[in-house]
Amino acid sequence: MKKLLIPAAVATLVMGNAVQADGLNIVFTHHSSASNTFWQAVNKGYEDACSKIEADCQMIFTQTEGSVGQQAANMEAGLARSPDVLLTSIVDDHAFDDIIQRAVDAGVIVIAVNVDDSEGAQGNARQAFVGQGFTPAGYSLGSALSAHFPAEGPIRVLVGVSAPGQNWSEARGAGVIQFMDDYIAEHPERDIRYERIDSGTDLAVTSDRVGAFLNANPDTTAYVDTGFWHAGVARVLKDRGIDPGEVLLGGFDLVPEAVQQMQAGYIQAEVDQQPYMQGFIPVMQAYLADKIDLAPADVDTGQAIVTPDDAESIFQLSVKGLR
Repeated sequence: MKKLLIPAAVATLVMGNAVQADGLNIVFTHHSSASNTFWQAVNKGYEDACSKIEADCQMIFTQTEGSVGQQAANMEAGLARSPDVLLTSIVDDHAFDDIIQRAVDAGVIVIAVNVDDSEGAQGNARQAFVGQGFTPAGYSLGSALSAHFPAEGPIRVLVGVSAPGQNWSEARGAGVIQFMDDYIAEHPERDIRYERIDSGTDLAVTSDRVGAFLNANPDTTAYVDTGFWHAGVARVLKDRGIDPGEVLLGGFDLVPEAVQQMQAGYIQAEVDQQPYMQGFIPVMQAYLADKIDLAPADVDTGQAIVTPDDAESIFQLSVKGLR
């Protein structure tokens, strides 16, 4: 793997494979920093695909997790290199519209990866989307976690929207809330309530915020995260001597720590969106679009529910960046 630096004003880290025999030049920008474990798995799939087609590929991380401004600057810097292909997450419905339209007008193949405009092709000029259907995935997670709700007594659920205003987090949270509304309607005799908070995109921050909520609300039944930062909440529960399952936990992505907390019994349900696939498939689609003019197509990378029974077999794949 070769590391390249974009100019200091952009303040980003670039990771990528730089084999140029095929001549296809691909730039991948997104909203996460290099410390984000999930995106390292996406990067592995990306690098493996780039090696197979012998392309010149760069993945450009933001310096600050979730920074839309830094992602936009990285996108401009990447496009200044006149790439054949731009892969990018679209976490904001407006911030990237002009940049992507200019890229498409210049003949660049543009595929949204991991996060799409909330209106899909109607809201952005990107040619396809490879990633998860967020709202259905949130609903599925809520449903899976509800299997562990107590049979009697009140139910209190906290929904952590990790990145308020960003498409992926809002849509997942909306899916969980939609499930909770349906669950309440199906159980009118029960005292069931839920609350939403800004839970953050950092293990320590999420731990502090949710930990404070649990202090004020010791009757909380479950915490649902829109990312993988509930793994930090599992640490809090353990440190406080709270047994696994007393506060149910569920969230997204099979990063190693989340899988370990499943093995320990603290996380009851996790949604896999297959990050390796999100890195690999758009490269292959771009190759086919460039070589034989085959239009890129939307690919749903899934919403598989993973439970502790699956954790042992998945852990080694997670460590290798394959799940």
